[in-house]
Amino acid sequence: MKPPERLAQWWQGRRWRDDRGDTGIQMAIVFPFVLLATIAVIQASMWYYARQIALTAAREGASAARAYQASPADGAAQARSVLQRTAGDSLRGYSAAASSDGQRVQVRVSGTALSMIPGVPGLQITQSASGTQERWTVPGE
Repeated sequence: MKPPERLAQWWQGRRWRDDRGDTGIQMAIVFPFVLLATIAVIQASMWYYARQIALTAAREGASAARAYQASPADGAAQARSVLQRTAGDSLRGYSAAASSDGQRVQVRVSGTALSMIPGVPGLQITQSASGTQERWTVPGE
């Protein structure tokens, strides 16, 4: 054999022997970050879903409270009804409140999103919806 070929064989054999176990070490370093990123994406998705549930309940409550001769209490009751049907475990400790100044009605829904990390409380969520209250008016007034 020529000397460069022997050198190539020696280097190739040495490289394979020296690299043993590198993959395990690399995985031990990288894998926790992959898990952390996965949990962060899932947690963000759960927060977004809980936020959408609260917003839907607030909109439904505002629609009910805006109706002719409806009271803000009707809007809060409708929002609670929507939350009972849709929240499940995604939105915990929810509450709904409505207020009106005679012209506009506002429904506010708040709760806590479910947390993926044990021992860590979920994120607080508050969503509101408002609109003008329907009423009869006399032309010219």
